[in-house]
Amino acid sequence: MPDSDERVVLVDGDDHEIGQANKLDAHRVGSRHRAISVCLIDSQGRMLLQRRAATKYHSGGLWTNACCTHPRPGETTAAAASRRLREELGVDCPLTFLKRTHYRAAVGGDLTEDEVVHLFLGLYDGPVHPDAAEVSQTLSLGRQALLDDVAKRPAAYTHWFKHYLDAFGDLLFHEAARG
Repeated sequence: MPDSDERVVLVDGDDHEIGQANKLDAHRVGSRHRAISVCLIDSQGRMLLQRRAATKYHSGGLWTNACCTHPRPGETTAAAASRRLREELGVDCPLTFLKRTHYRAAVGGDLTEDEVVHLFLGLYDGPVHPDAAEVSQTLSLGRQALLDDVAKRPAAYTHWFKHYLDAFGDLLFHEAARG
């Protein structure tokens, strides 16, 4: 379970801050809140995926993008993206803001994600050092192999990652190719 004191920033439909809430409470009632996600693509055009640790409080064991989190109150989305990339994967690389998006999905255990997500993209070819409490595996897949696997095994991937691929998959890989 998440830290009982961890707070998320509640936002309206335009991503304006309207308050704060306990992280778990926000997920129990489905309150809209701000989040970040990072996608990493290497010089060969492969996206780094992580398999969430089975012990995560939701979506454990599912494959997803490099990392995601919620900015802390007073923390910028860019700072949160860099912080979480270091915490989860031991990676430090330049990130570019790509897009802001919204999704709402039941994620199991009577929890609902309702997130306005700031999506960041990084180009990275170095080693990863996953935190075992967060990540059970990593894998890099090219665009077509990834899309084929998601089509074949959609239940193996997080709701938010499938949303990014559906809504921005071409943009993610196109921007990475532009480098």
